[in-house]
This record gives sequence, C-alpha cells and structure tokens, in this order.
Amino acid sequence: MTFSEQAARGLRAAVCLVLAAGLCPPAYAQDDSSAPKPIVSDEDFEKALPPLDGDLESIEQWEAEQRRLEEQAVLKAGAMPMRVREDAEKAAADEAAAISRMPMIDDMGEPVPLDSGLDEPLPPLSEFDLEPVDAKALGEDTDLDRQLRYDWRIDGLEGLQGTVSESDIRSRFRSISALDDGDGDTASGTQLSSRLTADRQLLADILSAAGHFDAVVAPAIELPPPDGDGRAAAILEVQPGPQYVFGKIAFDAPPVEPDDLIRRYFPLKSGDPILAEDVLAAEAGMAVGLPRNGYPFAQLGQRDILLDEETRTGDYTLPVTPGPRSRFGDVIVEGEEVFDPEHIYVLARFKRGDLYDSDKLDDLRDALVATGLFAVVAVEPRETGRDAGEGTQFADLAVRQTRGPQRSISLSAGYSTGQGLRAEGSWTHRNLFPPEGALILSGLAGTQEQGLSATFRRSNAGRRDRTVELALSALHSNYDAYNAYTGRLAGRISYDSTPIWQKKLTYSYGFELLASSEKSYVFARQARERRTYYIAALPGQLGFDTTNDLLDPVRGFRLNLKLSPEYSGGDQNQFYARGMVEGSAYRSFGDFVLAGRVRVGSIVGTGREDLAPSRRYYAGGGGSVRGFGYQELGPKDPDANPVGGRSLVEGALEARYRFGDYGVVAFVDAGQVYESSMPGFNDIRFGAGIGGRFYTNFGPVRLDVATPLGRKEGESRIAVYVSIGQAF
Repeated sequence: MTFSEQAARGLRAAVCLVLAAGLCPPAYAQDDSSAPKPIVSDEDFEKALPPLDGDLESIEQWEAEQRRLEEQAVLKAGAMPMRVREDAEKAAADEAAAISRMPMIDDMGEPVPLDSGLDEPLPPLSEFDLEPVDAKALGEDTDLDRQLRYDWRIDGLEGLQGTVSESDIRSRFRSISALDDGDGDTASGTQLSSRLTADRQLLADILSAAGHFDAVVAPAIELPPPDGDGRAAAILEVQPGPQYVFGKIAFDAPPVEPDDLIRRYFPLKSGDPILAEDVLAAEAGMAVGLPRNGYPFAQLGQRDILLDEETRTGDYTLPVTPGPRSRFGDVIVEGEEVFDPEHIYVLARFKRGDLYDSDKLDDLRDALVATGLFAVVAVEPRETGRDAGEGTQFADLAVRQTRGPQRSISLSAGYSTGQGLRAEGSWTHRNLFPPEGALILSGLAGTQEQGLSATFRRSNAGRRDRTVELALSALHSNYDAYNAYTGRLAGRISYDSTPIWQKKLTYSYGFELLASSEKSYVFARQARERRTYYIAALPGQLGFDTTNDLLDPVRGFRLNLKLSPEYSGGDQNQFYARGMVEGSAYRSFGDFVLAGRVRVGSIVGTGREDLAPSRRYYAGGGGSVRGFGYQELGPKDPDANPVGGRSLVEGALEARYRFGDYGVVAFVDAGQVYESSMPGFNDIRFGAGIGGRFYTNFGPVRLDVATPLGRKEGESRIAVYVSIGQAF
C-alpha cells in the first residue's frame, strides 16, 4: 500500500466520523415518536467525500517548491532574494574567519598565541587513537594528580581578640579537621584542595561560634616542584575581626509565674560575648527549667540575633510559648498493663495536685525501669484543659507499658580457703503475685555448705523502696567449728540500697525462727556433742552511707549498726543480745584509692557454752581477715578447731590502683575473736597480700592472695579468695 493510499484511507475514516456526527443528532433532541431515518448508503457516502490529491511529489521537488515560495515571500516583504542572502551569508562567514585569524589580546595587553591545529580538519573516525593520553609523556604539569605529602597551618590567629583564646580555636579546629585527620598524606592535589576547602568552612564556622562573625578565611596551596621531593603546604589565612557582644536581650512570651522564671534560666546578659555554646547552653537550661517549675508543655521558638556591624553588637530575641501552668493529674495506663495507676502512684515521689516537676517525672520513669518488669515503658504528660485552681490545669500522665520477661535464672560461683567451692543458682518469677510480688527458689551446693530456700519478696510494698520478705530455708553447714542442720523461717521489712538506687539511710527489722541441730566441741565434757537449739530473734539494722558506689566505692564513708535480741530454748533457755558496729572509709587520689575498715562485735547476756555455735562470732576468711582460713581465728579446742567467741575486732587497710578495666590491690588485714563479751584488743593477728581486679558493668571481679604474718603451726601459707565486689 502506497503512502497516498494510506493517506486516503485515513482521510476517509475522518470524514466518516464527521458525517456520522452530523447525521446523528444528540439524544435529547430526538423525537421518540418519529420514525427512524434510513442509514446513508455507500454510494451517497462516496459522493459526499471530497476528491483526494494525486501521489505525493519527491523530496527534491518539494525542496525546490519551498525555495520558490520563500523567494516570493521575501520579495513581497521587500527583502533580498535567497541567492542574495546566500551571498551575504558567505561574506559574513569569510569575515568571521578573518577575525578568528587576528591575534587575541589578553587582559595585560599581550597577544595570546593561537593554536593552528584548531583550523585543521578532524581525522577520520577510523584513524582516531583510542589509547589514553600519557600526560607525563607529554610533559604536562600533573601536580594536582600525583600523590603528595603536605603540611598545614593557620596564619592570622595571633592577633585574636576576645574571650576565646587562640589555643582554644586551634584545639577545636584540630579535633575535627580533615587536614589534620589526613596525617599529611593525600592521594592527589585535588584531594588536598578538597580537604582545604572543607577546613576553610570549618574554621569560619568555629570563628562564628566564638562571636567573630566578620571573620574571613582564605585558603591557599603551595605545591612543591614537579621533580622535587618537597612537601606541599595547605594554608588558611585568617582575618578574625572583632568579637560581637550581646546588645538587647528580649523574650517574646506571655506572662509566667513567677514573673522572672524565664529570665532566671537565661544567665546571659548585655555585654557578654555571643558564643554559640553559651547560647545553646542557656536555651537548653530554659527548656529544662520551665518543665521543672510547672510548665510541661513549654516550647522555645527560633532565636533571632540581629547584628550591628557598626557597634559590633547583636540584639537577641527568643520566642517562648510556655503553655499552661500545670499540676500532676491522673495516671492513664496504655499498652500491656503491668502496674495499675494506684501502684504507679506508689512509686511516684509526688501526689496528685502537686505542681508539675519534670525531675519527679523522670524519677518515676527510672523507678518503673528499675523494677525489671518492662521491656519498654514511657511516661509523658498530656494536656487536659481541666482546671486545677490558682490559674493551673491538670496534666495527666500517660504510662505506655510493654511487658518484659517475668522470669529469670541466675548462677554464681566462688572459692575461698576454708569455705572451699560454692555454687549457687536461683529461679525467680518477679511478678507472680502482682504488683511486684516475686517468688525466688534457690539452691546452694558447696564443699562445706548445701541448702535450699524459697523466698517471697514484695518490692515497693505500700510505699516507694520498701521491701517485705518472707523466707523458708534448710541448710547444712560442715565447718571445722561445727556441723549443723538448720531450718529457718524469717521475715523482714527493709529499706535497702541497690546498685541502681543507693541510699544514704537504710534500715531493716524483722524476725527469725530457727531450729538447729549442731555438733561442736563442749569443753565441760571434753568432747564433740550434738545439741538442738530453738532460737527466736528480732534482728534490726541501721545504716548510713555517703559513698559514691555500692560495689566499688572510691570516696565517702559507711557506718552500720546491727542489734538482735534473741531467745534460745532447748537444752538451755537463755535471753541474750548480739550487737555489731562496722565502719569503712574511702579516699581517692586520682586512680589511686585508699580504703579502711573497722568492725567490733559483742554478745551479752549468756556464756559461750550456752550459745549455739552458729550464733557465735568468728573471724578469718575473705570477708574478715584475709590470710587465714574461714573462721580460723580465735579460741580453739584441743584439736585446734575454732570454737568461736562472744566478741571480735577486725580492721583492714587497702591501697587500690586502677588502670582501665583492671586494677591491683595491696592490703593488710587484722583481727581476733575473744571468749569474753568485750574484745580485749590483744593478740591481734595480721594477714597481708595482693589482689587483682577486673572491672565490669556490674562491679569488680576480685581475686586476692594473702598470707598470715607470724604464721603458726597448722595455718596455711597461702589463702586464695575469688568473689564479686570489693572486699569492703
């Protein structure tokens, strides 16, 4: 099919559409009652078509016709004909070529040499050389493409005037400089130029942050000779300019209560230098201070500092939207409920209606995390619009909770001379009896002790940080001093420190009921006998702690007082009291810590023979006097086994040095046990040794090796102790 036939068919189709549209009136114009008109016949349709042109002419004919029409149009417009125009265009081209051959003059008035090769025709594509050009072979300057060694410097800071010193500027620059980070090596001059450009902006920003807003920094590179081994020089030439100071300081904010609240948290004043870190710190202080004083929804806008180049001052304006002054409202629980609103308010150190304080909200969040019962927990205030009186509103607390693992298993192990190996394991369900009612099942396996126990513990019982415990245990102890099978039921209410919440004042009080069958040496019978004891006790403890850390203190002191009135029934019925006072102190000298400890104990109201051996005082071992075995010091039976006493005295001095995650310790311990109720402070025994420490995020792991001073027959030369935490 020829092009003309295709065109004819297309035209026919178009006309058909037009005619069809004309013959078919719109539907809304038709008369439903009239008879339909007949369809147009093919013959009538062909007659209605306009006649088509003949075959298209050739391209050459079309171009000739276009030139003819163009010349006619030009002549009608009074312009020159096409051939005349072509002559003019040729003349213009010749003139341009002549101009291009004229010598060019540079800015200095010197002629610029022309490259004659520009007028030569390009070679055929088939003859084009595709090999890369060897710039070095051509003898061109390639300093920017070869590897360079370089030095860098900043010039012009020597005359810096202002509150930020030259050394501070250089120190800040060096800490994040690309030039300094490159250590004087670069792959190319281009890379060196890139580093210099980045550092130019960096230095300008540092100077602006120091109040030198007019500072100018100009970069330059001095390249070594192409054939030399010299170093390039990257230079930043600085004109720091004067340091700007604050002019007017204003806050665009509605009234707040108290009136000076906003200004109180913005310590900067007119005349102070405009330092970026000071401005950011002041604004951060305000953003923190407003929520601490009843404005939980306060927002700071975009600051504006208008600089005056003549006076070198900047007028500072800060928009502040304080939001409503608020009081603590209701607790709203969201997500998986672990605690209900009532228990959450038990953990809070504020009451409903107290003025909002973000520090107290943060404290509540930390207390929730410390329970260990959440995978995720978040607390945030929500605006309610409810009136709380005195121009305030209630802000409800939304607590979003995601339940965490409720069960855990723990294992621990240790070794010490006298106690041998000890391995303990426990299973804990931390919220078996909500809220915070835990069940702990424990087991102990060792060379000298074996036991089982079950403990119920409710944390935050009725008030924050109060713990109630009820424990039932069975224990077998087999030491040189005695062999005992003991059943124990004990209850305690305590306010204790934990690794997360260390407290200055701690206390505990409770009860103990014990039934114990114990075998020990009885001097009246000159033999070891087994006796049964039934003991009821009311132990209490009071502690005061100013140290900085529970497991690894380096400063402060601790004082602890224990008192336990007791009744012992069975073979002997006795009332007596056990008491002990212990103090320790710590002083830091950099990485070096000097620590000391003193302990004094006394039992009054009964004789030693009437006391259950497990209730007597003993000394010696890792937590007592190192260098000696467990319970080794004090009075002994004819077989040189310890029998315990009614009083004791202990002391220790340690020098601790830490380097990184490791540490070394040198120590001297001293102590003795006495048969009398009051310590005699005579016949004191000493032990000395060294130890190593490995510091972890849960406290130091301790390994101590000690020896007794003035060792007696039967005493070990070396005693080894492994445990977690410092010795005291």
